[in-house]
Amino acid sequence: MNKSVNLIYGVKDKPGLWKTLVFAFQQVLAILAATILVPAIVGNGMSQSAALFGAGVGTIVYLLFTKFRSPVFLGSSFAFITPMFAAFGGGVAMSVGYLGLIIGAILAGLVYVVIAIAVKFAGTNWIDKIMPPAVIGPTVAIIGLSLSVNAVKDAVKGAVWDSANSAWVMNTTSTLGLACALVTLFTIVICAVYGKKMMKMIPFIIGIGAGYLVAAILTVIGHIADVPEMIIINFSLFNQMKWIPDFTFIKAFEGFEGLNATYFIGLIAAYVPVAFVVFAEHLADHKNISSIIGDDLLKNPGLHRTLLGDGIGSMVGAFFGGCPNTTYGESVGCVAISGNASVVTILTAAIMCVVAAFFAPFVTFLATIPNCVMGGVCFALYGFIAVSGLKMIQKVDLNENCNLFTVSVILIAGVGGMALTFGIIPLKSVAVALILGIIVNLITSKAKKEEK
Repeated sequence: MNKSVNLIYGVKDKPGLWKTLVFAFQQVLAILAATILVPAIVGNGMSQSAALFGAGVGTIVYLLFTKFRSPVFLGSSFAFITPMFAAFGGGVAMSVGYLGLIIGAILAGLVYVVIAIAVKFAGTNWIDKIMPPAVIGPTVAIIGLSLSVNAVKDAVKGAVWDSANSAWVMNTTSTLGLACALVTLFTIVICAVYGKKMMKMIPFIIGIGAGYLVAAILTVIGHIADVPEMIIINFSLFNQMKWIPDFTFIKAFEGFEGLNATYFIGLIAAYVPVAFVVFAEHLADHKNISSIIGDDLLKNPGLHRTLLGDGIGSMVGAFFGGCPNTTYGESVGCVAISGNASVVTILTAAIMCVVAAFFAPFVTFLATIPNCVMGGVCFALYGFIAVSGLKMIQKVDLNENCNLFTVSVILIAGVGGMALTFGIIPLKSVAVALILGIIVNLITSKAKKEEK
């Protein structure tokens, strides 16, 4: 695999101190929204600061296992939201609360450990056979496309969906929010395309700053003129600051009395199947970042190491924040667009998250960044993930029916949102699309060999 010519800083490069701090802060901004959103969705008193701490520690564990060769950040996984609800009592006999979150994360992490051991002895050639570029490429594209709905929802936050006309009905708040999203997006585009030196490498910081400034001005005017529709930023969050994160392991001691075999079996059924689904995303993300940095991470440091890093990092992250971690496409997109693949930057971002978890004003400030501004950011991040997947298909001969059908099935299942639930086992559209693509590829692989 050839070295990427688009990188300004390679994996082993070390930018200066101040540059590293700025680049790391940009990574934190890229992963922030999703990382703290998961505990907010699950509720039950989960701490966003603790989730941020868990993401930072989990990333450090991942970097240690991968010998600091993989510039990827781990954050709270959306795939485990349903199992986390189950851990709190939804769908299982009874709840042991936060202890269930830790046990569930350990079960999911053990799936990664088992697969890592199998890969260590069996190698990775089987992966190339069942998941060639015709499978991985469109799957990566679907990861970005499936997230596009979230970007649009954030950008038009407050609008009402009109199912009859398949359109968002805008009001004053959503229109102003969309304006902030577009200011953010256009600023990022202009900085990334026309920016010089440093500006070109930190387009997200500048873009978020521009969008936040516009949102703040509108919010101040809304308060002064007593027009609630113009209030976009919730500054009241500063009145609810907590200086010490509510770590999961502390609250877990309260749940031992309710632990029994029925509950444990329920956790296995909730967490383990999802872990196999996230494994597929793990492969896709590492194929994607490998194409960006020009080194095949599945061979060096090896898939077994990335899996161990992800699995153990997920356990550690949940021990502190309750949320199992996973590799973040937002982080991958940030690496590609900024041209900075320095692992030192990722490590600094992880340390920054750990320290920031104890600095309530900083965490609260990050939490006040409105959804519309992050929506503008995600237009660029999620779009790049989709495009990077399509790039992988460039070398695939789509004149061959075997490749054509494989790519087609994945794109249709993914774009069509073919998410399924079997009992308490959820399969996201990305997982369903990947599974169908693998099946079609295996069915047509014989024909492909005969054509060759």
